[in-house]
Amino acid sequence: MRFESGNQELATKKKFVLRMFKYMLLAGLLVIGSAAIGTLGYMYFANLDSLDSFHMACLILTGMGPVVEMKTTAAKLFSSFYALYSGVAFLSITAVFFAPLVHRLLHVLNIDDKED
Repeated sequence: MRFESGNQELATKKKFVLRMFKYMLLAGLLVIGSAAIGTLGYMYFANLDSLDSFHMACLILTGMGPVVEMKTTAAKLFSSFYALYSGVAFLSITAVFFAPLVHRLLHVLNIDDKED
């Protein structure tokens, strides 16, 4: 999944849409994987049912905060490390999602600058 460099032609609209789809799919898979890790972790360490675990994982992943108090040391440690992971994951997944759009914008601005 390489982008064209500054001296290459701008990708066609069809190629750009396909690239956006691929990056959206990758970002979606990363979100699903991250939510699955959190769901399984809360089920195992906090003894929450699957729906509450998924709810908790999604809220932590998006930065909303916890909804259930963690009672055991293991649950508190998992929740802490998952929150740290989630902060980095959320920003990274957002970057993956927007990378093709930002690249295209910068490529267009670079081309316009060279033509003047």
